[in-house]
Amino acid sequence: MALSLMNIHVNVAASADRFFNVLASDLTVADGTTIPATSFQDDTGTAATAFPVVTNGYYNFYINGVLQEGASYTISATEITFNNVTGTISAGTPLVIKAVEINTLT
Repeated sequence: MALSLMNIHVNVAASADRFFNVLASDLTVADGTTIPATSFQDDTGTAATAFPVVTNGYYNFYINGVLQEGASYTISATEITFNNVTGTISAGTPLVIKAVEINTLT
C-alpha cells in the first residue's frame, strides 16, 4: 500500500489579556494565599473587576518578570491563589497575569 499524506489546515485565533499589580506592601505567601482580581489593572490602566475564565488556552503568571511554575498558582475569575509555596514578595514587586484563549475558526 502506498503512503498517503493528509494535509490538515486548522485556522486558530488567539486573544490575550494582561493584568498588572505592583505590590504596595510586602506580601507573605503561604499555601492558599490569595490576591483578588480587583487589585490588578488591565493594559489600559483600568481596574480589573475579574480575570477572564480560560477554557481553551492558558494562564501565565510572572513575579518581577520571572515566569512561575504552573503548579504554584491557580487562577479563577475572582483571584489568584498560591499553591504549596512559601516566602515573602517585597513591596514594589510587579505581578503580571497573562490569560490566553485560543479558538478554532471555521
